[in-house]
Amino acid sequence: MSITVFQNSRIVDPSRSIDEVGTVIVDADKIVAAGADALNQGIPAGAEVIDCSGKAIFPGLVDARVHIGEPGAEHRETIASASIAAAAGGITTLVMMPDTDPVIDDIALVEFVLRAARDTAVVNVLPAAAVTRGLRGSEMTEFGLLREAGAVFFSEGRHTLVNSLVMRRALTYARDFGAVIDHAGQDQHLAATGVMNEGLYASWLGLAGIPREAEAIPLERDLMLARLTKGVYHAGKLSTELSANAIRRAKADGANVTAGAAIANLSLNENDVGEYRTFFRLTPPLRAEEDRLAMIEALRDGTIDILVSSHDPQDVDTKRLPFGDAASGAIGLETLLGAALRLYHNGEVPLLRLIDALSTAPAKRFSLPGGTLKPGSAADLIVVDLNEPWVVREQDILSRSKNTCFEGARMQGKVLQTLVAGRTVYRADS
Repeated sequence: MSITVFQNSRIVDPSRSIDEVGTVIVDADKIVAAGADALNQGIPAGAEVIDCSGKAIFPGLVDARVHIGEPGAEHRETIASASIAAAAGGITTLVMMPDTDPVIDDIALVEFVLRAARDTAVVNVLPAAAVTRGLRGSEMTEFGLLREAGAVFFSEGRHTLVNSLVMRRALTYARDFGAVIDHAGQDQHLAATGVMNEGLYASWLGLAGIPREAEAIPLERDLMLARLTKGVYHAGKLSTELSANAIRRAKADGANVTAGAAIANLSLNENDVGEYRTFFRLTPPLRAEEDRLAMIEALRDGTIDILVSSHDPQDVDTKRLPFGDAASGAIGLETLLGAALRLYHNGEVPLLRLIDALSTAPAKRFSLPGGTLKPGSAADLIVVDLNEPWVVREQDILSRSKNTCFEGARMQGKVLQTLVAGRTVYRADS
């Protein structure tokens, strides 16, 4: 049994509301102690001691919204390549969306993902299953069997579930199986041919816009149905003040709802589209600056529970096109933490709340491994230099696709080491 002692580190563990200088002791695949008093019994005999002065240790990040090409589009991303990129970004557990080809809508596909992850991934990769068969929005999948097979929650991925009766039934059935319905809806008629945020800047560029109401209207419907059914609902990725206010009201009403946001919508705004830069074509679109600031406030006060990368790999054929024809989406596994730490360095979000949104809250909401440094838990953790500067460069990206909206961006805060079940799966200097 190998014992590793990480000494003199800043330990941030939202699961225990800890932010203090101390020691983390890892024995094989488990955390033995983590905190200021971890060395009360002294350093264990034969332990490897690592001085982490000036460094921080967090629970490994848990990314609850990741699109992977496997099966069906392995040229964009495989489970293996996504896991390597995730490890470099400090993510130790990720949930892959069901909109693959074929769709993850039956037990065989859930088992395929779990088997491929076990055989090829260096981090925990878990599948979400589709709410409806083939993501067609009509016939529901077998929630109980899929849950038993290992699906962690149910989602339509990039698709919007239009039928309100199907959503009501899904929330009801998922509730009975203790499962969460995740939905990131967009009104297809209001969005129509829109490709960026509706506003003055879209008019200047001559591009069709997507109004904020296109997100808020399906969200309000879902929240009403969550109240009606007493189901467990998660708004997958929100981007507007309207949406944040809707979540606040639902929580105040006692509804069992949570909300997520993609880090791009808290880091960038519609002006970053620049002169038709297709890497900035996202869903939901980058919004106005007042919406971005409102989302940061919602994250700080807990209205937004979870931050996600919304990693969505696209290749040259789908991005090197006129803005209106380009596919929506950007990669984000490797930049999730760096972009999020901007909010900490700017004094906008406390570090404890930020790491909670990136790790502890998603692990708790979806009953996933990780999200804690509590003694006895799996040793999924990351060592981070909060102050080390780095630049996002295409040649350094480990993902198979390179469509990042942070190309050339300066970040402050770098992952130095990532451990999954006590095993080092990424080291910055190797």
